[in-house]
This record gives sequence, C-alpha cells and structure tokens, in this order.
Amino acid sequence: MPRSGLAFLLVGLPGFLLGGCMQSTLAPSNVSLTPRDRQFLAHAPYAQATIAESYRRHIVDYPRREAPGTILVDTDARYLYYVMPAGKAIRYGVAVGEEALAFSGVATVGRMAEWPDWIPTREIQARLGPYPARVPGGPANPLGARALYLYESNKDTLYRIHGTNQPEYIGHAISSGCIRMTNEDVIDLFDRVKQGTTVVVLPPGQSTWTGRIAGPRI
Repeated sequence: MPRSGLAFLLVGLPGFLLGGCMQSTLAPSNVSLTPRDRQFLAHAPYAQATIAESYRRHIVDYPRREAPGTILVDTDARYLYYVMPAGKAIRYGVAVGEEALAFSGVATVGRMAEWPDWIPTREIQARLGPYPARVPGGPANPLGARALYLYESNKDTLYRIHGTNQPEYIGHAISSGCIRMTNEDVIDLFDRVKQGTTVVVLPPGQSTWTGRIAGPRI
C-alpha cells in the first residue's frame, strides 16, 4: 500500500527485555477456519512456504506497558505482537514495508474484512501496475484472508495488516508499506481483535528487540 505521509505520535515505548521460556508454537491447525477459508486455502495458487521457526506463531513473555489487546509491530525484527494479560503476548512473523515505504506510528483498527477486495491506488498502479481497478477477494488477492484497516482520527491511512499470497516473504522488508502475515496467522489475529484496537508500529531503527527464544515446544 502507498505511503500516506502521516506522522503518528509514538507514545511511551520502554525497551524490550524478552527473556524466559518460549511457549508452544501454535500450529495452523489450531486456527478457526470457516468453510470459505478451507475452500480458498485448499486451492491457493501459490506454494505453501516453509516459515522459519523464529517467525512461526509463539506465545512469549512481554514486559512492555501496552495494555492487553494492543497490537505492536517491531519493524526491524519483523514481528507482530498481540498483547495478552499477565505479561504474555502472541508473537507472529510478518513482512513489512521497504524502508522508503515503511509505516510507523500509532493508529487504530477502523475496519475489519474477511477475504477483502483489493482496490490498487493510483500510486500502486503507477509504480507496480497495471492492475485491474478492483481485484476480488480470494486466495490470489494480495490482501489474503483477512485485513485490518488502520485509521487515524477516523480517517483511513491506506495502511493495512493483512494476509498474503506470497508467504515466502515473511521475515522480510518487501511490501509497499503494509504489514503482511500468513493467511493462517492473520485469521488467528483477526479472531482476537476488535474494531478500535490500538496498533503501535515501531519505525525502522527503533527496534529494542533483545529476546531469547528458548525452551521446549508444547
């Protein structure tokens, strides 16, 4: 997605110190799939990528101050955290925007959609197109299975957290600014999130990730 040029106000962001044992990798089979999800994902027109262990879904210690229910994205480390109670978070591997296109700041989830249509902006058309004016939702759609639309002051920033039809790029800075997840992971996150959820995205160069992942998989 294109840059919006918006400058978001970053709130108090104490450093990470993510130690302790890593909990279970949450396998895609644990995700609650609808019949349409199963149909689309069973006939996805792309290869199922092998995601590195470090970018698979885990429960981790989370000592920061964000409230439970908050989403935080560590752009440099390529991780998205969904904050839970009792100092824990679900950590997902993501793909993020190239440096010149990177989103950062604080927004809210202003809209949520399942298998959304994609409407390429004029900037995307000029830089990467041509594309159809509207790409229907489905497994070939670059927005994937779910999309969380990021808003500031009730205005769409044009940035999204969404699924992908290119799962091989998880862990890379490759997108046009949006935050991509595997379809299974974005379905899992979507089921936990509600409209109005706060989303904090750390800009490049401000990662304080020092976490160790050690311990048995459950």
